[in-house]
Amino acid sequence: MKIVFMGTPDFAVPCLKALIEDGNEIAGVFTQPDKPKGRGYHMIPPPVKECALSHNIEVFQPVSMKDGTALNILTTLTPELIVVVAFGKILPKEILDLPKYGCINVHASLLPKYRGAAPIQWAVLNGEKTAGVTTMQMDVGLDTGDMLMKSELTVGDNETADELHDRLSALGAELIVKTVHAAEKGELRPEKQDDSLSSYASMLTKEMSAIDFSRPAQEVHNKVRGLNSWPCASAMLNGKRLKIYRTALAKGEGTPGQVLSTQPLIVACKEGAVEIIELQPEGKKKMTAAAFLNGLHGVKAADLTFS
Repeated sequence: MKIVFMGTPDFAVPCLKALIEDGNEIAGVFTQPDKPKGRGYHMIPPPVKECALSHNIEVFQPVSMKDGTALNILTTLTPELIVVVAFGKILPKEILDLPKYGCINVHASLLPKYRGAAPIQWAVLNGEKTAGVTTMQMDVGLDTGDMLMKSELTVGDNETADELHDRLSALGAELIVKTVHAAEKGELRPEKQDDSLSSYASMLTKEMSAIDFSRPAQEVHNKVRGLNSWPCASAMLNGKRLKIYRTALAKGEGTPGQVLSTQPLIVACKEGAVEIIELQPEGKKKMTAAAFLNGLHGVKAADLTFS
């Protein structure tokens, strides 16, 4: 099939690669403009652009999708289908209606749950036991189009949002190929979303980072998992901020924030406790909790309190 692909971050790359390997003609790739990064503010291309160029596919990076420029390009490319994966821009109706098969989106949730920008992270933050991807016929709403196909997996008890991201990215690549095949054969059966079952996964912010140990241990653990690796959960230990990257549920009771043990590092919550496994002190590199405690030279649990 002749396809135009629209996507930007790492999550979208496996989908693009899968469509290429499946033998589809990728007429062009649309992605976000390059952005400055690092101390020198060097312009860094999005991962999808790098993938496209490595396969000698023409790349387009319009600032707007609504001023007619993108529509003119697409009219020239004459795609049968537009595939959209984490593109980051809203498509106007004239683009949605342009291809024979319309525009199909790969969304990283089991719709209608977790519409919006951060479905993977919110699934982990909310302690979901299953997650998945949905292919959807796009309409003018935000992730409101008819569902086409779904694929799901089990979320690990200690799995982080970053780890789940990578697994769902691979799952999405498999699903978009199946969806394209079904579209070609006329076998898709679009299903309306039940809006009453929908939920919205808003963008994450740095203000979400602070851990509240007066919450149940499971909730604290989910927060650490869900905010890994950005914006990353954090807590104050004796007046100094630590980023907390990895935890596990542990046994123990005490005043919330009280350090119950240093071998391993266990902290009391409102209900139960968590073991802190990996952390990062201010101005230092990420390290194991054991390495961090070794640097404190024999400090006892009774001398340490998280807040």
